[in-house]
Amino acid sequence: MLKTNLDSLTETRLDTEQVFDGVLLKVHRDTVRLPDGKSSVREYIRHPGAVVVLAVLPDGRLVFERQFRYPLGLAFIELPAGKLDAGESIEACARRELREEVGYEAEHWTHVGTMHPCIGYSDEHIEVFVATALRYVGHQWDEGEFLEILSLSLDEARSAMQRGELTDGKTLSALFMAAGHLPVTP
Repeated sequence: MLKTNLDSLTETRLDTEQVFDGVLLKVHRDTVRLPDGKSSVREYIRHPGAVVVLAVLPDGRLVFERQFRYPLGLAFIELPAGKLDAGESIEACARRELREEVGYEAEHWTHVGTMHPCIGYSDEHIEVFVATALRYVGHQWDEGEFLEILSLSLDEARSAMQRGELTDGKTLSALFMAAGHLPVTP
């Protein structure tokens, strides 16, 4: 395991202020003391955390969704995902998001790890789950949520990545992290 002297890298908060309080995101600006004793400013986003789910169909294909993402003005292919509600456990969130977004419930759940997608400007963490033994029960989209549901084999997902059609960071990372937990299909 890689070992480092964290004391030589740690920055210490001297002052903090919240500069934006949005519905989802909270933006902060902190003054910090650097390891060399000087001070600097750090701006970052507080995020409640999220989950992403690799839902495995009986034939080994994975459930994806296509969703328009306003900041980039494009529709993206993504795995089902969503933010944690206050006080909600990560597994409860994963179960809720899978049901709401793509209409499945799963009998078996495996937590495969945590990713930090935006370490330079956010404290967001995304918990990665694999869901198997799926049963379709119908989606329950949130007000104003519009999705297209699709399924892809791992080979089809890889091809979509290579063609630049699948570029969502959480989806790419989750596919990599869960590789050893997915069934091998012919």
